[in-house]
Amino acid sequence: MTMIRRSAVVVLSVLVAGTVAAVSHQPEPAAAGRERQPLVIGHRGASALRPEHTLLSYETAIALGADYIEPDLVSTKDHVLVARHENEISGTTDVENHPEFAARRTTKTIDGVPVTGWFTEDFTLAELRTLRATERIPDLRPDNAALDGLAQIPTFDEVVELAQRRGVGVYPETKHPTYFDSVGLPLEEPLLEVLGRHGWRDRRDPVFIQSFETANLRELRGKTRLPLIQLVNGSGAPYDRVAAGDPLTYDRMVTPAGLKDVASYADGIGAATSRVVPTGPDGRLLAPTTLVRDAHRAGLDVHVWTLRDENSQLPADFRLGDPANPAYPRTTGDVTGWLSRLLDLGVDGVFADNPGTARAVLAARTRH
Repeated sequence: MTMIRRSAVVVLSVLVAGTVAAVSHQPEPAAAGRERQPLVIGHRGASALRPEHTLLSYETAIALGADYIEPDLVSTKDHVLVARHENEISGTTDVENHPEFAARRTTKTIDGVPVTGWFTEDFTLAELRTLRATERIPDLRPDNAALDGLAQIPTFDEVVELAQRRGVGVYPETKHPTYFDSVGLPLEEPLLEVLGRHGWRDRRDPVFIQSFETANLRELRGKTRLPLIQLVNGSGAPYDRVAAGDPLTYDRMVTPAGLKDVASYADGIGAATSRVVPTGPDGRLLAPTTLVRDAHRAGLDVHVWTLRDENSQLPADFRLGDPANPAYPRTTGDVTGWLSRLLDLGVDGVFADNPGTARAVLAARTRH
């Protein structure tokens, strides 16, 4: 380890330790089902403050008051689940700087789209451990990019161990389950094996399993009592239904009839915020939809994604500062106002890139 690397590790340790000391609230693990107080879900950890899907990010999310930490799960060649935003890792690791892996750059079709790069399923876990995590969107989060190279890719097992040690839950997402089935690396069995080995297998355990697809959730319903969450994008359709020639779309899934069907296999939905409050062509909010009410009537919780601090990630109504300033896109906007609007509409949980923001808003509302 170089002197620069050692210094960076010391600085980061101080930052995380300082964060822990500053937070007085350490939530108990949340039970499945609707909560009196909405859940704070650390989206990829605390991805506004640390490179996403690293133990550094998850530790920071917990320190800032997250009830759950969220790993996106993909598989290695030797069928170990690891936390990455996608199975293509050129944007989240330093793989391009490893000449020994240059020949593994390839093009694959993932969910019907050609993707070129390096893929987790072409690496063993031992090989992935030689890589280091990097910030996925450095232009938006340059402070995170300063931490490039400090963290390894964590396994799902390590994420669960961290969650149990710190008294929070996990909210894993199976990424591209149809694709991973097609290459002989299904995600569901090792997911349940890891959770079961750590004693999490019952309905009231602090776990939510989420997916944008439907078939794997229906399959999981027959194999586990853990709560399941059907993710709902702002447009399009679940890829497994597209691949099967089924006309089901996310638009149909959020109708009362569609929500009733979702409730036959899932416990809640994870919806894009645009499904709750859409925006117009100018980026400003329109009238709220009836999704939260309709989902609750169907017996489903509603967790929304994603609460982000930066102006460029907020509805125009909640952006602050001078748009002509070069730093405007990454400047923090009125994220507390936006979250308050969502909470007023009755959502049961929020995925937050900065869980501290969400926790502060909930604490203020509780005091009042």
